[in-house]
Amino acid sequence: MHSTALPWGTVINTRRIAALAAATVLGTLSLPGIATPAGAAVTDLYVDNSATAHCSDAGHGTIAQPYCTISTAADRVLPGQTVHIAAGEYHENVRLTRSGTADAPITFTGVGAAVDTWRTSSPPSGVRYTSLGLASAAPALTVTGASHVRFQDMQYVSGASAVVVDGGSDIRISRGVARSAPDNSAFFVDESAQDVTISQIQYYGAHFAHLSEGTKGTVLSTNRIWNWTVPSRNAPIIEAVSAPGTVVVGNSITQACSNEAVALTGASTGSTVENNVIEAYRCGDQSQSVQLEVAAEAVGGTKVAYNSYASGPVPAYRWAGKTYSSSADFTAASGQGAHDVVGPVDLYNLRQTGDQGDQPSSIFDSADENAPGMTDRDITGEPAVDDPYAPDTGTGSGHRDRGAYEITNFATRYTPTGPTRILDTRNGTGVGRGAAVPPGGTVTLPVAGLNGISAGLTAVTMNVTVTGAAGPGYLTVYPHGEDRPTASSLNWTAGQTVPNLVTAKVIDGKVSFYNGSNSTVHVVADLLGSYGTAGSGYVSTTPTRLLDTRNGTGAAKAPLTNGRPIELQVAGRGGVPAGAITAVTLNVTATDTSDHGYLTVYPHGTDRPTASNLNWTAGQTVPNLVTVPVKDGKVSLVTGGTNGTVNVVADVAGYFTATGGDRYHALTPTRVRDTRIDPWLPDAGLGHPGPITPRRAPGFSAKTEDQNARSVSLNVTVTGGTAPGYLTVYPSNPGNLRPLASNLNWTPGQTVANQVVVGLGGRDDDYYNGSEGTVHVVTDLNGYYAP
Repeated sequence: MHSTALPWGTVINTRRIAALAAATVLGTLSLPGIATPAGAAVTDLYVDNSATAHCSDAGHGTIAQPYCTISTAADRVLPGQTVHIAAGEYHENVRLTRSGTADAPITFTGVGAAVDTWRTSSPPSGVRYTSLGLASAAPALTVTGASHVRFQDMQYVSGASAVVVDGGSDIRISRGVARSAPDNSAFFVDESAQDVTISQIQYYGAHFAHLSEGTKGTVLSTNRIWNWTVPSRNAPIIEAVSAPGTVVVGNSITQACSNEAVALTGASTGSTVENNVIEAYRCGDQSQSVQLEVAAEAVGGTKVAYNSYASGPVPAYRWAGKTYSSSADFTAASGQGAHDVVGPVDLYNLRQTGDQGDQPSSIFDSADENAPGMTDRDITGEPAVDDPYAPDTGTGSGHRDRGAYEITNFATRYTPTGPTRILDTRNGTGVGRGAAVPPGGTVTLPVAGLNGISAGLTAVTMNVTVTGAAGPGYLTVYPHGEDRPTASSLNWTAGQTVPNLVTAKVIDGKVSFYNGSNSTVHVVADLLGSYGTAGSGYVSTTPTRLLDTRNGTGAAKAPLTNGRPIELQVAGRGGVPAGAITAVTLNVTATDTSDHGYLTVYPHGTDRPTASNLNWTAGQTVPNLVTVPVKDGKVSLVTGGTNGTVNVVADVAGYFTATGGDRYHALTPTRVRDTRIDPWLPDAGLGHPGPITPRRAPGFSAKTEDQNARSVSLNVTVTGGTAPGYLTVYPSNPGNLRPLASNLNWTPGQTVANQVVVGLGGRDDDYYNGSEGTVHVVTDLNGYYAP
């Protein structure tokens, strides 16, 4: 666990995607101005105190001239309006007294959701924190007597309580980060406030929430609470004092054992405690501490069920003054605790490694979806996903996990198939009718149940090709049902036909293809394999050249001609064993192209499929990663659609075997490196953005959270190259020699993407710029392989 030390003061933070990287991915995007017709109601106010915003608190909070302070917006906002807060440091204590209505609430929203520091060890590429605060010990936000208000996508950090709710009703605070002083609660709900919801918040500190006497119907849902310090005030992490109707559901709580995790005291009757995961750590003999306490005055109408508690020195329950360490004893005495489990929780490791299929956990697919206050998605925005290894023991779909996180990181194996064409927007294959993907449009492709797809499907490997584009753009392939990530799978210019290997996570049986351009484009996808509960494991090898028709390596010294296949022996070469392999992963490059054409790589001894792995025009050098089934130790390569010749180079990256190997963990594509905006160059303090210089090989972390990861699946893009060159990605172990292999090739100004599967050297890989000019590199993490 890594955390960033923050100075004590009053802070409200929002998050920005630097330089609009999230919207543009690669390239530029023009945003239209917003005009307000005469007499039209103003629905949006803006706050931005950056030097270039030309803000004024004397103005009207428009996008052209925003307010400088959040407080000014809070003093002027009307029902139905949304206040958009840009990234920046806002040194103020915000107090809101104005109310919305049930039909027209007031909303304050930051820029982007809070960074999930449990998913990656550092913020995703392009994300930077911004802060608002004073050196005084005052709340970052105080809501006094206001009703029907919403706050989202912000950070709240203070030397006192971060947020105070003083009366009012229908108040929602969601998607953020909070920090408070050690002896203060991050959220202090007071003075008979009603219907306050605090959800999807990440908290670092001792006391998360205090609900004072008289508050009613407070909901604490889907929060990640890390009790990392022992306070001088021995108060519970969550404390409800005579607060009837309190709902504590779907939270993940790490408890430092010096105080209770959840305590319902006084007349906190009619409350609900469900779907929580509580993990105790740093525990000695803490005989006075328990994980859940419900006082005798609070037991009336209160429900406790579907929770997972860590076994150990801290008892799970104190109910009406009596302590119970097992759920069976608790249920027998109280009639509560249905479906509760006391046992190993191991929350942090489960977040890192996912479900391995061999370590049953009470967390997976076991929540009560019908519990009050449950959010539609987890704290990171993930929907409920069926764990292929876990029985569905919860209510509703049976797929919802307990706690704040939906575990979607499953260890699965590969089953090669095809190649088989499953999508072609030119003729309607896979989508019902032929039509180009419109600008900004998305195509949804069902993949579950297709011939050859693995049981317990978690990901598919496809060769994806774009063609017929009238202008430049990019394609993002991502799991259907999730928000589109800040990542790109392919990039093209007008008229280009560009392929790339894509391994896409699957959560609901479908995959989405987004056209990030201002023109139409056709998309073609050939299925190469899938990941599920059975199949082959992956073994990474040192990149080794197996084929080069320019010099006779692996085949005759002669370029390929149209329709005449060559065979390449892969078994027993370049670190690939002689037997027991089911597929091989090659980085294949077409070069010296005298005419346009395409290349197909397929299993030797089988019929040539209707599919292509590489496409080119005359004079191009084009690389692409290819994973191809192996049946007899060989693969075949053939060109088509050409009247010319082409030389072909193939470097082995790894292989799949039915007798071991690593399992794949599919992730939603996440940007982990962008040299255009990331401060990686070390010669200016903490560093600054900049391209890779000629003949240099800096080491970059793949930022996998699983310490057992041995190789990673990346989508690597080069852009802005000032001279022709190539990129080699390889493990950065000390003493590692750069291999005679390349992953990408480019010409000046070209943007080229390619999937790269590479072993990890420690936690890093080296990126060698084989060019006499500089080049920028953008890397998206798609998944990783681990034992």
